Amino acid sequence: MALIHIDAHSDTNDEMFGEKIAHGTPFRRAVEDKLLINDKVFQVGLRGTGYAPDDFEWGRSRGFTVVQAHECWHKSLSPLMADIRVRIGDAPVYLTFDIDGLDPAFAPGTGTVEVGGLTSMQGLEIVRGCAGLNLVGGDLVEVSPPYDTSGNTALLGANLLYEMLCVLPRKSKS
Repeated sequence: MALIHIDAHSDTNDEMFGEKIAHGTPFRRAVEDKLLINDKVFQVGLRGTGYAPDDFEWGRSRGFTVVQAHECWHKSLSPLMADIRVRIGDAPVYLTFDIDGLDPAFAPGTGTVEVGGLTSMQGLEIVRGCAGLNLVGGDLVEVSPPYDTSGNTALLGANLLYEMLCVLPRKSKS
């Protein structure tokens, strides 16, 4: 299937802390298991102080489109989503949204905060931009209540999930 992955981190590590199955390895495992249509994988918002320049190359070398956070600064993501919709076509697609894809000014309640992320409006543009796709599922991860002292991260996460439900394809009543 196709994949739209919003995150600060690529989640393509071979191992994390000596483990092959961890929160930073799922998309490498998915490629190995031939679950993804690699040229229909879009990772948006990637960044991070713990990364080297080559860390995003693993996905690119397999056909992923990697849109780093700095490429999104100060602009609408509606044109990006229009391009993604064309490139995905009618393939089944999964939307996964890691809350740390957003800047901590909007979503501080996560365990893996990275500055320089997407805005809440860009997050909405991404989700709303999935309308018309053959969206077969989605998730929103990494909201951490102990770090979400204001509750704003949970509120934003709930709104993004609501928006995801709104763009799910409707079954005809034939």
